[in-house]
Amino acid sequence: MRIGISQRVEVVPSYGEQRDCLDQQWFRLLEALGFLPVPVPNSLSNPEGWLASMGIEGLILSGGNDLSHLPDASNASPERDATEKALLAFAQQREWPVLGVCRGLQMMNVWLGGQLTPVSGHAGVRHPVTPAPQASTCFHPYREVNSFHNWGIAPEGLAADLVPQLVSPQGDIEAYEHTWLPWAGIMWHPERETPFAEHDKQLFDRIFRGKPCKH
Repeated sequence: MRIGISQRVEVVPSYGEQRDCLDQQWFRLLEALGFLPVPVPNSLSNPEGWLASMGIEGLILSGGNDLSHLPDASNASPERDATEKALLAFAQQREWPVLGVCRGLQMMNVWLGGQLTPVSGHAGVRHPVTPAPQASTCFHPYREVNSFHNWGIAPEGLAADLVPQLVSPQGDIEAYEHTWLPWAGIMWHPERETPFAEHDKQLFDRIFRGKPCKH
């Protein structure tokens, strides 16, 4: 299965370049799961046409870059925002599976009509999480996650079509699923776990292959 994965944008002033990039761990994780990752460029004039030509069947929106509309956004990338909005519209029309990771979770929530709020103490730490009352079985094993974000989703900021799955000690949404699309968002980075977590692997199988979780 070919999965398109969005890329962060890094500006390198000494070379006068804007670079699309991904942590190599993403390729190790997806290869271990039997997926073929296809990085999505942020400079395409027609991302929809490119997606259609690449044989992609699902999407991952990866981390990095604040959304450009946020106050005091850090390392923002309007071209990445535009690319990911086009990806989501294309995926929604075709009911493709989509997983949003950290920034990807934030982008999906905003695109669906939700809002973000600033959070503190969530960058470069690990913290506990609790399954929400309506959480699917895939999320029941999670007790602690890594955390690298400064923006989150308060319960009242969650888009109407999204269902909470995990919450932080402060009550912010750490994971959600869509009510009818095979879409999910997670605030942690599964590619940064060493070794890769078994419950993350099962979550990928559920989203992209429709397999039930075995817990």
